[in-house]
Amino acid sequence: MASTTAARNYEVLDQFLNPLRDALTPEAAKAIVELRADATTQARIEDLAYRHHEGQLTSEELAEYEALVNGANLIAVLQAKARSVLNRRQAP
Repeated sequence: MASTTAARNYEVLDQFLNPLRDALTPEAAKAIVELRADATTQARIEDLAYRHHEGQLTSEELAEYEALVNGANLIAVLQAKARSVLNRRQAP
């Protein structure tokens, strides 16, 4: 059930951000595609993910983990939009 909800949320976000694709310049699209979490944030995500799967998160940590996952999903959708801009510009 949770994965179905997550998939639906991703689809809604994808549809919501469709207009962004037309507004991206190639330079902005490239910057979005290259966006990565810094080492500290990545380590925090990995720690929370591990402890989440072990059932060891406090309610505050769970809220933080969910926020990080939501942020990562947003970035993933933005990167997909940016890739489509770059691919469209490279197509003959």
